[in-house]
Amino acid sequence: MLELLLCSLVTILPDYLFRRYLQGKRFGKEITFYSVWYELRWGITGCLMLTVPILPEAAGRVADVNVDFSAPVKKGDVLFRLDSSKQEAALETAKRRVAEVDASLISARADLVKAEAQIGEAKASYQLAKDELDTKSELQRRNPGIVPQRDIEKLRVALDQRQAGIDAVSAAKESAALRVSTLLPAEKASAEAAMAEAQVDLDKTYIRAGVDGRVEQFLLRKGDVVNQMMRPAGVLIPEGAGRRVLQAGFGQIEAQVMKPGMIAEATCISKPWAIIPLVVTGVQDYIAAGQFRSGEQLIDPQSLRQPGTILAFLEPLYSGGLEGVTPGSSCIVNAYTSNHDLIADPKTGALRGFALHVVDATGLVHALLLRVQALLLPVKTLVLSGH
Repeated sequence: MLELLLCSLVTILPDYLFRRYLQGKRFGKEITFYSVWYELRWGITGCLMLTVPILPEAAGRVADVNVDFSAPVKKGDVLFRLDSSKQEAALETAKRRVAEVDASLISARADLVKAEAQIGEAKASYQLAKDELDTKSELQRRNPGIVPQRDIEKLRVALDQRQAGIDAVSAAKESAALRVSTLLPAEKASAEAAMAEAQVDLDKTYIRAGVDGRVEQFLLRKGDVVNQMMRPAGVLIPEGAGRRVLQAGFGQIEAQVMKPGMIAEATCISKPWAIIPLVVTGVQDYIAAGQFRSGEQLIDPQSLRQPGTILAFLEPLYSGGLEGVTPGSSCIVNAYTSNHDLIADPKTGALRGFALHVVDATGLVHALLLRVQALLLPVKTLVLSGH
């Protein structure tokens, strides 16, 4: 956003001031879309220059800086590192939690083995009580009165007690088995997820270059505080940005004629006395006029005083066409229609053919005017501007 504002201050604002106060032109009078037919205004940025602000995903204090004020970088290079003591502590806590769950898992497996042994012991005790009960019950049946009835009742109570012990130990085994098979693995998965999250937060403290390019205006130093809103570290310009495509805005009245494949020409401030042949490769199918904005107040269409433009993308017609044009330079662009086939068509009426001849002749005039502007541009900039 800051780069866009600065660019506007040196392109759109000077263009308006020049037209309004030096040439005496007014909006709605001399300054209309018809006056810049097939031509970009001075204030439209000519070269597409992508600038990427260098920002961390979270605010923090800079611990290390690995690049200078201006330096080439490769994708993945660490530009600077934020203080990571909090993230390291969180990662260590998560690792401890994983180790704790692993220990609990080992303990639960031991409890499972112990429960199996206790089940065997309880079953053996149950079998002894049952055998004794069966023996005394058989003696009582053969010789009534030889075994007191109270002893038989005690053995039956003891047998029920042994069965209850088997049930209790079996429940303990089932609980240990559930802990081993379900509960602890789930806890371990959660702990590992927390550890991965902590690792991601730690990795975010290492700010890396997302693309190959060059770092500019990198004023960050150790101890500075950076955040997403108020304190970017610098600007990363991707390699090749602004060197292959021009971005131009045409008046809305050209919406019906601007098509991919049209031939165009441009002259740029950073490369004076040169006409660059171009071809339109894409036209944005909507106009950015600021109709929608997230806020607490509805937008009144009457407040949109500056109409939007037709955004077109242009590439050099020949290889190396943009060599010598500094990325971010302001340019003047003409786009031309070709009506030769329509004029030569026998089905085209005389009146329409005459009108198409006029359009093509107007394009020729604008091509001549573009060359005049290319010749006068250095004079205006270096002599008449007072610099």
